[in-house]
Amino acid sequence: MYKLGKTSGHHHSREAHVSESRPAKKDMHKHKHKHHVSPGSTNIPSRQNIVGCRIKHKWKEDSSSPISHWAGTVLDQVEVNPSLYLIKYDGLDCVYSLELLKDERVQGLEILPDKIATLRVSDARLAERIVGQTVEHQFEKDDGSKDPWRGLVLGRAPMMPTWFFITYEKDPVLYLYQLLQDYKEGDLRILTDLEDQNNTTESGEVVDSLVGMQVEDAKEDGSLRIGTVIHQVKAKPSLYYVKFEDDYHIYIYNMV
Repeated sequence: MYKLGKTSGHHHSREAHVSESRPAKKDMHKHKHKHHVSPGSTNIPSRQNIVGCRIKHKWKEDSSSPISHWAGTVLDQVEVNPSLYLIKYDGLDCVYSLELLKDERVQGLEILPDKIATLRVSDARLAERIVGQTVEHQFEKDDGSKDPWRGLVLGRAPMMPTWFFITYEKDPVLYLYQLLQDYKEGDLRILTDLEDQNNTTESGEVVDSLVGMQVEDAKEDGSLRIGTVIHQVKAKPSLYYVKFEDDYHIYIYNMV
């Protein structure tokens, strides 16, 4: 068991995000981009590969909770736990992780016939350049003012090449945004020094991958929660995605 504690570098230890009655929107900040549901008929899911598929389902946390309705896109299947999928729900900015075909709270799962539009990246050089970079990302508040968030671009989303995984110092969980569009509109600024852009090595050696390892982390109240390392960030090998048993979100830890 790998024990998570204070970590060095971009990300720090943090308390658990308590599971709510349903997958809920992270309301730390709002972004102007929205991803809308495409209408269409549905099919009953089978054992087929659902990565890249549009889905919809009902969600019921327990017998006393109300039923809510969700639609989104399946981004990826976790290799170390094939029953676990990464999902981008419509209208939500963070990435969720659920065992879609096993979780009893997921009801009436349907695969939509709509296909993800294959969009070409408008600037391939910029897309390659921003991965692994520290950025300042501007978000628009309700009053129209801008709120800058310092973050790290982790990689491009599978199946959705114009979308990028990113995490933030203020809230180190996994988010997904169309960063090239934000860059062109002046809402994304690369902070990494020019002299560091060609330096692909990190301080400290990363010898063996920790993917698949169980970890434990202490909450602020002193209790422990158990999780699994599900992914190593290629652009920053010291960073890992961690999925905790009591949470829908994916947390980013520096494990060097």
